Amino acid sequence: MARYQGGHNAGHTVYIDGRKFVLKLIPSGILRPGVRAVIGNGVVVDPAALIEEMQTLEAAGIAVEKQLAISNRAHVLFPFHRMVEIISEGRQNRVPIGTTSRGIGPCYEDKIGRRGIRIADLYDAGAFPLLYDALAEDKRMLAATFHIEENIDYGRIRAQYQEFAERIRPMVCDTAQLLHDAMVAGQRVLFEGAQGTMLDVDHGTYPFVTSSSATAAALAPERACHLPRSAA
Repeated sequence: MARYQGGHNAGHTVYIDGRKFVLKLIPSGILRPGVRAVIGNGVVVDPAALIEEMQTLEAAGIAVEKQLAISNRAHVLFPFHRMVEIISEGRQNRVPIGTTSRGIGPCYEDKIGRRGIRIADLYDAGAFPLLYDALAEDKRMLAATFHIEENIDYGRIRAQYQEFAERIRPMVCDTAQLLHDAMVAGQRVLFEGAQGTMLDVDHGTYPFVTSSSATAAALAPERACHLPRSAA
């Protein structure tokens, strides 16, 4: 089962044999033994929220590390993204969209603005500090412009998220290749979204929508068009 969009603001509540599981980032297939659960590149991932969710599932006896795969191309959501969303929603004369203020929209903005940081970047010792410092400086300037006095320790966040990266490293891979190989092998893949059509950024009730494509059309980027191995 592969999750293809959204962040940790919406997900699924699942009941199995009277037990309640609340899932926000991890696909619900994780609750079935032997099912591979994939967080695809279209998802924005807050490692802190992901690890918290993993710990809850592991405490319930779910073998998360054996079943979960996380895209190395998924974008990373940092705590300062939440500050940006609060600024956006709180501006004068702005019609509030009603976001959950978890920073998901601003993370997608950074992705589309080509200044975002992907999970793979967390493991590049040379590039990550430079990418992070540039992004953090953008947020400092934004906060100063709107006179926001947020007590954000950017250095501590950088170190903390590098630690989070090591925790999830065994599960990080090229999930596009993983899904492609599964399909070629004739395996069934069930894709899971986080919202419905009317929240789709293109086809929904704009501007009261989410920040990603929630329709089935968003599935295509999750599976890369690789050449067969024999032709490589």
